[in-house]
Amino acid sequence: MQRLRLRFSRGAELKYISHLDIIRLWHRAFNRAGIELAYSEGFNPRPRIYLASPLSLGVTAGSELMDIVIAGQITPHSLLEMVNRQLPPGVKILQVMPVALNSPSLQAQVRRAEYKVEVEKVIKQQELEEAISKLLEKDHLPWYHERQGARREYDLRKLISNLWLSVSNPYSFIIGMELQCDSSGTGRPEQVVKALGLPEPVSVHRSRLIFEAA
Repeated sequence: MQRLRLRFSRGAELKYISHLDIIRLWHRAFNRAGIELAYSEGFNPRPRIYLASPLSLGVTAGSELMDIVIAGQITPHSLLEMVNRQLPPGVKILQVMPVALNSPSLQAQVRRAEYKVEVEKVIKQQELEEAISKLLEKDHLPWYHERQGARREYDLRKLISNLWLSVSNPYSFIIGMELQCDSSGTGRPEQVVKALGLPEPVSVHRSRLIFEAA
C-alpha cells in the first residue's frame, strides 16, 4: 500500500457541491484513472480518501489537502497526470507527495485556515481599517449562531488569529483572515464579516491550510 498527499484547487464550478459529493467525485476519478484505492475495514468499507478540513458550501479554495491510500504503488507524477485527465472543470491536482503510512491524519495536524473574503464597499477604507483594529484589540467577543433551531454561543475572538485589509478596489474590499480550524473550534468568515458590521460576503476563498508547527 501507499499513502499520497494531494494538494488541489477547487473553483467556482464546484463551490456548491457537498462534502459527500466531493468524495464521490474523487472516487469516480480514481476509478476512471485505473487507480485502485485501499478500503477501510469493518461492516461498511469505504475508500481511504481523507480531506484535511471539508469546505463550507459556497467557498472556493486554492490549496486544499487530501490524503489517499492506494492498494499498489505509483509515482506521484503519474498519479497527478492520470487523475487530472479524469477531473471535471473546477478541480485540479496541483501537487502529489508521498507520505508515511503511519503519519498523523491531516485533520489532526491542521490548526488554522487563511481566507480572502470579498465584501461590498459600503464604508470607507479608513472605517474598515478602524473596525479591524478594534476587533483585534478585544480580548473576548461573545457571539452566537443558530442552526436548525439550536443556538450555539461561543467566543468569536478566540477563533480569529489575524485580520487585515488585503485589497481595496472601487467596488469592494478583500479582507484577509487567519481563522482557527481544529477540533476545538472553527472560525467562519461570514461571522467575522458580520462582526465588522459589513454585509454578507460577495465571495469567500480559502487560500491555504496551516499545520501545527513542527
